[in-house]
Amino acid sequence: MIAGPILTAAEMVAAEEAAMAEGISVGELMERAGREVADIAWRMAGVSETLILCGPGNNGGDGYVVARLLAERGSDVRVAALADPKTDVAKEARAKWDSPVEPIAGAKGAPLVIDALFGTGLVRPLSGTLAKTLADHVTSATHSVAVDLPSGIETDSGTLLSPVPKFDATVALGALKPAHLLQPAASYLGKVMLGEIGVPAKSDLRALGRPKLAAPGPDDHKYSRGYVLVAGGAMAGAASLTADAAIRGGAGYVALAGPDHPEGPLALVYRLAADPRTLGDMLADERIDVAVAGPGLGLNGKAEARLNQVLDSGRRLVLDADALTLIAQGGVERLHELSSVPILTPHHGEFIRLFGEGEGSKVERARDAAKRANSVTVYKGSDTVIAAPDGRAAIAACTPTWLATAGTGDVLTGITAARYAQNSDPFAAACEAVWLHGEAGRRAGAFLIADDLLDMLPGTLASCL
Repeated sequence: MIAGPILTAAEMVAAEEAAMAEGISVGELMERAGREVADIAWRMAGVSETLILCGPGNNGGDGYVVARLLAERGSDVRVAALADPKTDVAKEARAKWDSPVEPIAGAKGAPLVIDALFGTGLVRPLSGTLAKTLADHVTSATHSVAVDLPSGIETDSGTLLSPVPKFDATVALGALKPAHLLQPAASYLGKVMLGEIGVPAKSDLRALGRPKLAAPGPDDHKYSRGYVLVAGGAMAGAASLTADAAIRGGAGYVALAGPDHPEGPLALVYRLAADPRTLGDMLADERIDVAVAGPGLGLNGKAEARLNQVLDSGRRLVLDADALTLIAQGGVERLHELSSVPILTPHHGEFIRLFGEGEGSKVERARDAAKRANSVTVYKGSDTVIAAPDGRAAIAACTPTWLATAGTGDVLTGITAARYAQNSDPFAAACEAVWLHGEAGRRAGAFLIADDLLDMLPGTLASCL
């Protein structure tokens, strides 16, 4: 799984210009890009009959470099071009390819197909004929590789500008781009590999990687490892699952404040006996690091009152599920009154209730939401985006789709609370939690249920020590 900075199309251009300002020529960048793609294609297919589809821009120039390098290794390479090169550096790359170039129309397929038509920066759809030709070649090939991005994908949003076939591999040149991780594009890329070409890739947007966690020290105790309070409500199971995840996620102590019962308010200290204290009394405990509200809370008047107690507690907060629906009714502006930045974990429907449809990519919408709510916003999905009010953002790569089952969001909320109890930076804590949740899902495998994630968490956390 690739971690590191993610660059938009404009940021990638700026990074290349910075590299050239340091003395690297655009021709050298193209040679490096072509070498990276050629190496990956060689490892994938070895000596193979190869068809490289080249466009008129620098992506096509990369393709000519790939063709020359694979031919030097003994592959039978053919190049089919959409048009003559238009940039000077692409013309130079074409001139170094000393074999014929055939038109794309009518070109026969090959076991290895490399798409170097457009890649990064495309803003309009391919023609219907070209899209079909590309799809025919890719689907009939044994191996297929896209240079930077499959042609037909918008770089910054991951939108499919035209129909795109599924590739076996995509070589991200210089740095990851948003479309390498955002849906729907990410489903069409196959294995994404980074091709290092020596550009300074810096960005406030990054791909999540394995976090580095600390083991308890000799002076640690259950409260120093983080005390989490979960405010339950109408659905005891959801809140209990969140509490279980918090203790499995590394917190030292977790209290579950349950709903009112006929015999009076009930609060369960995790795995211990009943405690008659009210939620307000429990929240007054100065040892509490993080309070959680939402999973199983309910949407009635009692639920709203319990949420208000949590919001007024002065604790660090993690808010999810019903809490988000209740907050949406009054507006997210209230969150600006909190003493610390909360973490919100909405799925798509909750996100729309809180912030509306919005415009732009998922990253742009998450960043806008984080500023509007003065919160770290975890916009969940198969391409989860985490955004902070200061503009930092991250995308979780390859979130297992088997996580689309009841209760897994409650588990994420509990893990997030545990991490926030130990890490006072809410953005870093949320990033840790999302990675741990996804890795636990990967370890649990197909047909997982939410409880399976709890069993996977100790090993997952241990892998980060």
